[in-house]
Amino acid sequence: MNVPRLVVAAPASGHGKTTVATGLMAALTARGLAVSGHKAGPDYIDPGYHALATGRPARNLDPVLCGAGTIAPLFAHGAAGAGIAVIEGVMGLFDGRGTTAEGSTAHVARLLGAPVVLVVDASAQGRSVAALVSGFASFDPAVRLAGVILNRVGSARHEQILRDALAAIGVPVLGALRRDDGVAVPSRHLGLVPAAEWEAAASQVIARLAALITESVDLDAVVALARSAGPLPATLWDPASALASPHGPSVIMTSGAPQRHQSHDDDRGRRGGAQAAGGRSGGRPVVAVAGGAAFTFCYTETVELLTAAGADVVTVDPLRDESLPAGTGALVLGGGFPEVHAGDLSGNERLRADVARLARSGAPVVAECAGLLYLAAELDGLPMCGVLDATARMTPRLTLGYRDAVAAGSSVLTPAGMAVRGHEFHRTTVVPGNPAAPAWSFGGQEEGFVRAGVHASYLHLHWAGYPDLARRVVAAAA
Repeated sequence: MNVPRLVVAAPASGHGKTTVATGLMAALTARGLAVSGHKAGPDYIDPGYHALATGRPARNLDPVLCGAGTIAPLFAHGAAGAGIAVIEGVMGLFDGRGTTAEGSTAHVARLLGAPVVLVVDASAQGRSVAALVSGFASFDPAVRLAGVILNRVGSARHEQILRDALAAIGVPVLGALRRDDGVAVPSRHLGLVPAAEWEAAASQVIARLAALITESVDLDAVVALARSAGPLPATLWDPASALASPHGPSVIMTSGAPQRHQSHDDDRGRRGGAQAAGGRSGGRPVVAVAGGAAFTFCYTETVELLTAAGADVVTVDPLRDESLPAGTGALVLGGGFPEVHAGDLSGNERLRADVARLARSGAPVVAECAGLLYLAAELDGLPMCGVLDATARMTPRLTLGYRDAVAAGSSVLTPAGMAVRGHEFHRTTVVPGNPAAPAWSFGGQEEGFVRAGVHASYLHLHWAGYPDLARRVVAAAA
């Protein structure tokens, strides 16, 4: 694998990694390059902007959730056919899980043998920038800090001071960005607003960002730096091969692209609701995966694994579609922002009823975080699907972090006792009425709900780290 690649990092959060990484992707794409965008860590929001900038599926690279050994193969899979890959880091360059380097941007850069470009917010410093960059460059000899992009530079004089200071320590300055309010992205309680919620306007911002990067950054130097990364000794990750195990035969991979499901009143007779066609389409079980503005958190590999396991994967938008796709045999509800769209989700009574019917039938319904809230009886006082005897509400408290969990019992998703690493990220709480069996046990407590075919919890899993989850869901759907 010899795709030119580089990692965009920063000393800490807030320096402008997403701005620079997304802008580089868009500017290089505008040059005619096929650009593969990647995000270190569990973040779902930034990859949405990467996909808009590149026109390719977004990819996460998380050694904590997937294991260090999968990172190079997953990168090779995502970057196949690309002319260059840009990997956006997470937090500060050396910030990993707890006090370790595990899962840090530096960890991912080492696994990929990729040079690092450090984005520095220079708005409140001058010559001191050299001391900052020198420390980052020497902290870990296994990480090659190969250049700096200065962000929020105040003036030409300010830029010259910064460039002179960095020249004195031999670190190239690849670009300097002035302040530009026109490339601002709106934020709210969990970070940036997902691109899917304002796609047309977000595309315009990205186009402006591409122009800013083109004017302010030496793109030829960036491409040359990416090409300095040597060949990557990695076997291409493949969903069908990942599913091959002693537990069952390998499944031939078919197209992993989910179909787009549209809902119209004149279409309802043809589709016939959730239970039509016995949960199968042309001999393959139909698995509906939630999408749209309220459900934007789903790793690309989840759909690829479900498809490789033998399913026809169809996207359903709970904000727009009034019924599940014809023949739906299983439903996967990922993460997102149902609390922002609670009124519209509640108002879509037909789909809520269809989801409840599917759950009552015993079919697999797998829900993570936002999906858990959607299955509850109510969210912030508004009726939801009522699959779970529980109420959900917003709180001021942020719950965030990796979790080492064990399956509390057997379910459509996991066998009892299966150990996983997941991630939580929310400001809500769920209060059970008549509790079901728990989904997970971690930190001395139980979390989530398992009842018949329903598995719902706050825990996000990256299925590339646990491919057999897809096999179990598809087998249960069939």
